[in-house]
Amino acid sequence: MKRRLCVFKRTMRLVVAWCAAATACAQGVPAAAPAQTETDEYTRYELLSPESASFAIRYEVTATTSGATYYFNPIRKGSVARDESVQDVMTGQPLRFEIVSGPEAVKDPLLKGEDSLVDYIKVHLARPVPPDGQARLLILKTYKDAKSYYREGDAIVFNRPLSIPRNSVVLPAGYELIAISFMNSSGAEAPLIVKARLGAMTGAAAAPRPPGSGKSWEAPFEGETEQERLAERAHQDREIVYFLQQPATHAFQLYHDYTESQPGADKYFNVVRAGSKVSGPSAYVLDTGEKLDTKIMSGAELGAAKMDAGESVDAAAQLVLIPFAPVKPGQNIRIRISETYTAPASYRLDGDELVFDRSLGRARNAVVLPEGWYLTASSIPATVTQMADGRVRLDFWNWRPDPVDVLVKAKRRSH
Repeated sequence: MKRRLCVFKRTMRLVVAWCAAATACAQGVPAAAPAQTETDEYTRYELLSPESASFAIRYEVTATTSGATYYFNPIRKGSVARDESVQDVMTGQPLRFEIVSGPEAVKDPLLKGEDSLVDYIKVHLARPVPPDGQARLLILKTYKDAKSYYREGDAIVFNRPLSIPRNSVVLPAGYELIAISFMNSSGAEAPLIVKARLGAMTGAAAAPRPPGSGKSWEAPFEGETEQERLAERAHQDREIVYFLQQPATHAFQLYHDYTESQPGADKYFNVVRAGSKVSGPSAYVLDTGEKLDTKIMSGAELGAAKMDAGESVDAAAQLVLIPFAPVKPGQNIRIRISETYTAPASYRLDGDELVFDRSLGRARNAVVLPEGWYLTASSIPATVTQMADGRVRLDFWNWRPDPVDVLVKAKRRSH
């Protein structure tokens, strides 16, 4: 049985969206073509036999440049690539691609200013990226790189810098972990060293017992199930972003993404947390831009309709129903849901201070302060950036399986 090591780099790339196009138009200058952008990058490295010096790569990435019909994936220097294939994640269908040289690739406006000394996989997208939408891709390839993967005595070594936030490494069958090194405080490329040697079980004896549904017995409260606690945290992609309104309103807008891959599934229930009241829900399919209907229901209405939300829902609770076309086998759907919550206990004014006090359960969470406010305190370490419009954004990347209790305070700017 192969063993997977999860690596979750706690840095966020600073992405600032400047209104260059609008400025250029106002000055009578043609707007520059947008550069390639992406999100949700995740890589799984599956180490093959050490004699091969090769590893299979499963790279998941989401192209986000509105209107783009291509996506370029660089082939790292020093690596010899083979067995490439690309899939459209929404449909599961293969996509056409070709290998192009760096000088040829950088002629495309998408890659303006990028490295011309490496080759690229040029992917033909299944459809143009819709406005505020995405094109989700799965790129499979095998690299041979003797400087990254080699023997050292009786051990194998995987020594490779990682340039994206979320990664996992799968050891060859029969190898057990003996050392791992991962440190990054720069926000740039992170060095990773993994060492392993033979000694682990193989075959049927190596198969682990599937995680159960039992819950933690040590915690003083009802904890998560074993299955939830042992899920690969780095691969989870349910990001949520809170946009705080002026604190006197107790309101914050938010959006979060949800992926459904269960064949036949045709609806999603978003259960509103106790103490919060929802309004103005909307939803659309990120891959196509298709708008979806939404409906606010109570738990009592849910029970009367004999619908199952997948969890126990109190009769007085609120939830948002989002129906969609049934998911076909081998396909999936990714939805972006936007809502406004009013939660006086979580978001309020305390004298002249803004207070946002909320438990955040996802691996990736972000909080954007309202216009005119600056950060004074945060109970949880965060990456703090200033957006193009001057608002302050805090990104909380939580690699642990439990939620983080975020307490944020801010004050109004003096000018």
